Order: sequence, then structure tokens, then C-alpha cells
Amino acid sequence: MTSPAATSVTRRRQRSTRLTVAVALLVLAAVLVVGAVVASALALVAVAAVAAVVLGAAATKITHTELVTSRREANRDRAAQAKAYEAITAERIAENRAHTEHLTGLVEQTRADREKTVAELEAALAAAHQRAAEAMKSRAEEARRAAEAQIETAALRERLAEAENRAAEAIVRVAELEQELDVVRADLAARSAENAAWRAAQSA
Repeated sequence: MTSPAATSVTRRRQRSTRLTVAVALLVLAAVLVVGAVVASALALVAVAAVAAVVLGAAATKITHTELVTSRREANRDRAAQAKAYEAITAERIAENRAHTEHLTGLVEQTRADREKTVAELEAALAAAHQRAAEAMKSRAEEARRAAEAQIETAALRERLAEAENRAAEAIVRVAELEQELDVVRADLAARSAENAAWRAAQSA
């Protein structure tokens, strides 16, 4: 396959050859006319004039053909450039679309990750609130139990003090009763002795 550079060089060579031929025909026509004029021959001047017209027409045709060919080549080049630019534009559009899709995917992934993180944090926060509420409830229950225990302890201490007071009173009462019992026993012994003495006196 011929490369674009080689094709361009070939076109320039053909254009240069055609223009050279056209210039050569014009120079040849001028030489013929000048020669005929110098020779001062009417027939030769007529032939030279006809030849000059023919050569001029040929040079004009060659030039016109070259101009048309150059325009066609320029049009082909512009069409090729337009296709190349269109391909480049399509490629860039595809790259931009792929890049946009990639960025959109990254944004969506980031958004999903953030939403997941927010959901996890909200769940952790709700669990923390639940644990805090349970801890506060447990603390209030323990405080209530501690208060009840303190009340019960105070009541037990009061009852213990009352029991100790009753025990002390009982001990005092026992001591008093023992003393009274000793007195009664002494009195009974004295009366028994008196009865025994009286009976002895009666027997005598």
C-alpha cells in the first residue's frame, strides 16, 4: 500500500512535469513567432502564428487540466482530512464518554460507600443509644436497689438497737428478779426456821 507521503511526492512530480511541458510549449511558440518575424517570410509567419496558437492552446489545456487536477486533489485531501478529523473527533468523543462513565462510576461507588458508611454509623449510633439507655436503666435500678438496701439496713440497725435495748432491759429485769427471788428465799428460810422453832417449842 502506497503511503500518503509517497503519493504526495508523486503528485508534486506530475504537477511539476506538466507545468514544465506547458512552459516549454509557450517558449517554443514564442521562438517560432520570433523566428518567423526575423525571417520576414509571410508563409512562415502564418505557420508560426498557427503553431503558436496551437501550442498556446495546448499549454492552456495542460494548465487547465493541472488546475482541475489540483482542485480535485485538494478536494480529496480535504475530504481525507475531514474523515481523519471525524475519526479523531469520534475517538475523542468515545474517550470522553469512557472517561465520563468511569468518573460517573467512581462517583456512584463513592456515594454508595458513603451511604454505606453513614448507614453503619447510624446503626452504631442507635446501638450506642440503646446501650446507653440500658445502662442508665440498669444504673437507676441499681440505685433503687441501693436505696432500698440502705433503707433496709437502717431499719435493721434500728431493730437491732431496739433488740439490744430489750435485751439490756431483760438483763436488768432478770437481775431484779434474781434479787427478789433471793429476798423471797431468805424470807421463806426465815419463816421455815421460825415454824421449826415454834413446833419444837410446842413439842416440849
